[in-house]
Amino acid sequence: MSEHLFPSDDWETAPPDAAVNVGVMDASLDELFGEGGDPPGISLATAVVHHGRIVRERYGHQPDTVFGPGGPVDRDTTLISWSMAKSITHAIVGILVDEGRIDIDAPVSIPEWEASPRASITLRDLLRMRDGLDFVEDYIVDESGTSRSDVIAMLFGEGAEDVAAYARARPSSHAPGSNWSYSSGTTNIICSVVGDLMGGREAMQSLLHDRLFDPLGMTSAAPRFDAVGTFIGSSYVYATARDFARFGYLYLRGGRWVDRQIVPESWVATVGDMHAVDPESGHGYSWHWWNWNARPETMAALGYEGQRIIVDPTRDLVVVHLGKWIAETHPELDRHLTSIVESFAVTE
Repeated sequence: MSEHLFPSDDWETAPPDAAVNVGVMDASLDELFGEGGDPPGISLATAVVHHGRIVRERYGHQPDTVFGPGGPVDRDTTLISWSMAKSITHAIVGILVDEGRIDIDAPVSIPEWEASPRASITLRDLLRMRDGLDFVEDYIVDESGTSRSDVIAMLFGEGAEDVAAYARARPSSHAPGSNWSYSSGTTNIICSVVGDLMGGREAMQSLLHDRLFDPLGMTSAAPRFDAVGTFIGSSYVYATARDFARFGYLYLRGGRWVDRQIVPESWVATVGDMHAVDPESGHGYSWHWWNWNARPETMAALGYEGQRIIVDPTRDLVVVHLGKWIAETHPELDRHLTSIVESFAVTE
């Protein structure tokens, strides 16, 4: 049996211990949720897990969106992952690599890429966002008509019916392995490769639930698929804050859950392979995970609108934030979240 505490049907809750600067943590949470002022973004849910127990959680109010009506958010409200789903994709690939079903250093078999520079792209290149494909990951397009956003076209426009086909059609702009460029299209190419290997949508859905969500007790987790049956692993998993915390906790424990190794420990270690730093956010990048504040030992699943799972093994800590913060406000959001993380003492 593991020496660590794991949640069963629910998380245990506890007050913070003496090693936590409670005043700093609570002041940062107050700022995020607008206690005493108007923050630049809307925080919907936060869960802070220390030594396997939830020591703080807060919930807000969901505004009306194109995805549905708003309302109060609570511990049972499922919210969108956005790009945190990329890190879930990392876990699924690791499970299959461990079983010998995928060779990450073999060129991926994609007919459209034959007889082109793309034919040499490997799964390792895709996982590290170093495939060299020309994919523009801009979330806002100006009204002049001169700018391009492949991610918007893929998720909401011409590519929405078959997200992987849209991404696979992008030409090369760099040699595979030579240049880092963050791309949601890259993740959906991976998901199509895995989906084809598994045999389609139902098998992929079973893989996600049977091998990952169910063993962790992520009962709220709901992945989304496109019209041709590809898991949209770039962007679409819905779950509660507490269930996203379970996923982060899996990585905090080196891929182990109670007495079962869900994701190989060696695969979790790839998250420490920080090989790029985003100049805008200051966060590093590894294999479909970010490295919080460019610290290779601190894992972070990050998504549009301020979705965050921060995993800090040096503090035995997981911090989840879900909300609606536009890109321009992310530096302020991340400062508050860094303050929450650093209110916990380093334990190792």
